[in-house]
Amino acid sequence: RADVGIAIGAGADIAMESADIVLMRGDLLDAVAAFQLSRAVLRNIKENLFWAFFYNSVGIPLAAGVFYGVLGWRLSPMFGAAAMSLSSVCVVSNALRLKLFRPKYHYGKIESSKQGADEMKKIVHVNGMSCAHCQASVEKALMGVAGVEKATVNLKKKLAEVKLAAEVSDEALMNAVNEAGFEAVSVEEK
Repeated sequence: RADVGIAIGAGADIAMESADIVLMRGDLLDAVAAFQLSRAVLRNIKENLFWAFFYNSVGIPLAAGVFYGVLGWRLSPMFGAAAMSLSSVCVVSNALRLKLFRPKYHYGKIESSKQGADEMKKIVHVNGMSCAHCQASVEKALMGVAGVEKATVNLKKKLAEVKLAAEVSDEALMNAVNEAGFEAVSVEEK
C-alpha cells in the first residue's frame, strides 16, 4: 500500500491526475528531492508551531493581565499589536527559508565506462515554431523524453539540439515534438 503516488510528467494524463507528486522531468532523482523537500517543509511547520505556542503561552496571559496582580506587569494594546505583527513576520520569514532549499544530491556527470566516449547529441529540425512560447514548448516536450539530458531550441534556425544521457530513438524525439503540436521534419546525429 502506497501513501504517496508519484508520476513522471511525460507519462499518461491519468497517471498525472491521480498522482500526489508529478515529476516534471524524467529524472528519478527528483523523487528523492521531493522527499527531502517534504521533510524540510514538515520541519519548518514544527518550528513555526513551536515558536507560535511559546509566544502565545507567554503573550496571551501578559495581554490578559494575569501578571498584573503578582508582578505588576501589564501590556499596552499598541505593544501587543506590534508583538503580534512581529510574530507573523517571524513565521513568514521562517517559511521563506524554504526558497533556499537545495537537494542533497548533485547532478554530476556520470563517467562513461568507455574510455573517450563522445557525448551523444542529435539535431531535430522543427517546423511551426514562431515565438519564445513555441521554443519553450518544444524544449519541454523534448525534456520529457526519457534519456534526454538537455534540449536547446534555436528559433531562427528552426532546430533543437538534444544532448542525450542514454540512447534515444529518432522516432521518440519526433513523436515528442509532434505531440507538442509542432512538425518534426528530421533528426540527425551531431
